[in-house]
Amino acid sequence: MQFQWYPGHMTKAKRAMQEDIKLIDVIIELVDSRVPYSSKNPDIDQLANGKSRILLMNKYDLADPVRTDQWVQYYEQKGYFVAKVNSKNGKGVKAVHNVIQAACKEKIERDRRRGILNRPIRAMIVGIPNVGKSTFINSFAGKACTKTGNKPGVTKGKQWIRINGSVELLDTPGILWPKIEDRNVGERLAMIGSINDQILNIEELALETIKFLKKNYQPQLYSRYDITEDIFDNVDTETMMNPENVAALCIMEHIARKRGCIKKGSDIDYEKCAACILDDFREGKIGNISLERP
Repeated sequence: MQFQWYPGHMTKAKRAMQEDIKLIDVIIELVDSRVPYSSKNPDIDQLANGKSRILLMNKYDLADPVRTDQWVQYYEQKGYFVAKVNSKNGKGVKAVHNVIQAACKEKIERDRRRGILNRPIRAMIVGIPNVGKSTFINSFAGKACTKTGNKPGVTKGKQWIRINGSVELLDTPGILWPKIEDRNVGERLAMIGSINDQILNIEELALETIKFLKKNYQPQLYSRYDITEDIFDNVDTETMMNPENVAALCIMEHIARKRGCIKKGSDIDYEKCAACILDDFREGKIGNISLERP
């Protein structure tokens, strides 16, 4: 499966970011807590150029809490100021003010020595598509000041947002790197919805999701879809060339029958079932799932 999706406005946004970075004091990067490595754009590390860095672990309510704490520790050891936030319900968002102050402590002290008082801290908000930037900004600023949506690439313009007189945020469009070299990274980004479903084979993606869940979060998967081992009774997975794929297909067909994803003539509607599985995963209905570990 190919995972290239890089609309023209992203190339333009990256060039603009190179210019805008000169204006700001701190970079706030949002990552998805389910994929804190894959949802972190390596281009931003190159563009950051010695600026203070804050990493916000968004959607932590959807991730495995043990894995999330491991990632927080991992990035703190790399010199980031890290905080967990849930942009949708506002948990952890207010605390970001304190994180910004801590990250910019040296800059604030330097300004004070120069007699510059109460100058707003200028922060750039960055993150890949669909990571929840607009929702975070709306929650942080306390008003719906950016256009939000759950489709990758919704935020297209450039805008400064003033917050309480102490912080000014520069929102940027979500930027994916032009070429995703690592197939696993592309697959994980596709699973969480950061790559447009319309360019993907969602049936194949759903099967990969099932395989991952069966291997790493089997109790949650089985509980969500009432799966028991007897669904494999008529399948000899041991003699198959790819038993993992066969088992995943069995599970998918079981889910399709449970959810009524059936076409006329009693054929299984694999596309409808795949969409159902991916929606359940993305909305946290299967459980608290993390797709990677430090």
